[in-house]
Amino acid sequence: VRLVESGGGSVQSGGSLRLSCVVSDFPFSSSAMTWARQAPGKGLEWISGIYKTFETHYADSVKDRFTVSRDNAKNTVYLQMNNLRPEDTAVYYCVLGGTALNLSRRTRGQGTQVTVSA
Repeated sequence: VRLVESGGGSVQSGGSLRLSCVVSDFPFSSSAMTWARQAPGKGLEWISGIYKTFETHYADSVKDRFTVSRDNAKNTVYLQMNNLRPEDTAVYYCVLGGTALNLSRRTRGQGTQVTVSA
């Protein structure tokens, strides 16, 4: 299995970014996926999950600002991030599975850096 994230970058507070994660060599369409992030000096934080039913869940810290979606034809999961804040600065990862359980032990990509300046 391989997960490759892209779309990170540097934006000002209030800006937007769209992250993508392409998954290969894995039954993507039947799998739940997670977006997680790790801020400097902090642990891995679950922020959103999407199931094969397209049901979505969000952490309170990103609810109403971030939107997760998936395109099974492209084996890709997305994270649309709006109204970004400096506290959203982190490395963002896509992770196999949809919940926060055993997050750090699950297979994830190399991550993409998001930096939000005030």
